[in-house]
Parts: sequence; C-alpha cells; structure tokens
Amino acid sequence: MRNIKEILTERILVLDGAMGTMLQRYKFTEADFRGERFANWEHPLQGNNDLLSLTQPE
Repeated sequence: MRNIKEILTERILVLDGAMGTMLQRYKFTEADFRGERFANWEHPLQGNNDLLSLTQPE
C-alpha cells in the first residue's frame, strides 16, 4: 500500500469521528438545541448536532 502522504497529494481525505455519539451522552433536550437564538423556530431542531455549536458553545 502506498504511503498515505503520497496518496494525500492526489486525493482529498475525509475523516469522520464519533462526535454525534459523544453528544448524545449529554441527552440535550429540544430547548437545549434551540437556545435563545432559535427559541421560536417553527421546525423541530433536536438532533441537529451542528446547531449546538451556536446554541451550546461551552
């Protein structure tokens, strides 16, 4: 198998971790996902883990 550094000169490497699984341990509620910024959003937001970077940055 070719050296990974050599392969990276030809391709894009996508790394995917288990961040979603880690976040599920905190058992965030719908209100946690909404925060103040999205409190009146008309659609459910629970499960949108990317949104937590805005509503729960700590």
